Amino acid sequence: MSDPRITSSIFTRGAVDLGALRSAAQPSARPAGQPPAGSAPAAAPTGAAGGGGVTVIDVTEATFQSEVLERSLTTPVVIDFWAEWCEPCKQLSPVLERLAVEGGGAWVLAKIDVDGNPRIAQMFRVQGIPMVYAVIGGQPVDAFSGVVPESQLRQWIDAVLKAGGVAVETPEDPRLGDADEALITGDLDAAERAYKKILSDSPADAAAEAGLAHVALARRVAGVDPAAALAAAEASPDDVPANLLAADIEVLSGQAEQAYARLVGLVRRSSGEDREGIRRHLLSLFTVAGPDDPAVAGARRALASALF
Repeated sequence: MSDPRITSSIFTRGAVDLGALRSAAQPSARPAGQPPAGSAPAAAPTGAAGGGGVTVIDVTEATFQSEVLERSLTTPVVIDFWAEWCEPCKQLSPVLERLAVEGGGAWVLAKIDVDGNPRIAQMFRVQGIPMVYAVIGGQPVDAFSGVVPESQLRQWIDAVLKAGGVAVETPEDPRLGDADEALITGDLDAAERAYKKILSDSPADAAAEAGLAHVALARRVAGVDPAAALAAAEASPDDVPANLLAADIEVLSGQAEQAYARLVGLVRRSSGEDREGIRRHLLSLFTVAGPDDPAVAGARRALASALF
């Protein structure tokens, strides 16, 4: 998910002009959520559980300036363009509302009925619904159309919050716990399916990538006598299969740095297809550890030195 501040979109190309909406909306110095004098009140904002902050609010053209533009100066606003007749909207809108309440006021969901507010939809170049826009600092910064998986939606909202300067604490995907449990109990097939399902929804999920690499590692050492495998590698330091297996065992027994050093040394002494196979195997062990492991950073530098 790219940063909404730098996403190439119709907004960054200047295709949307909100000036007319600003001038049409009633000027307001009122607190956010209070309808302008003489106007029909919008639906009451939904309060955040335990926090009292506004999370979901219906917006009209009369309240657009105060509830979207002005509010976005301090809190990111996500606009959900919808209509009663729109079946896909009935799939997406409840998820957006639940995530907004879950956010506890960190961002606000502004719901705009396109049938009741066609001018706003026209200004935003809405050609189909559902359409979702993020507004920060009085300006739209990103958008998407159609129904997307919840995991992708969460990533998009996190990126919007970060663009708005809001600290984001990403909760652990509960599916990871189930996948990890299957791995720990030795049900490698179930673990593999679970990790692949997560990656199908979130291709860059580092934890799922590490889990899947761990499944492959566990399969490679299944039924192997660790002591015998390590002894065989020590007896034949240039035997590629023996040392790959020894490195796997070392990683599983908490000696990852030793495993990395073993394979970097093997890279230095190898060439051709053997060298490429060792390199790929070492990268798979890096994936097991995850990108933030300091030992991996050092081993990557050693590998680069060995290769070049």
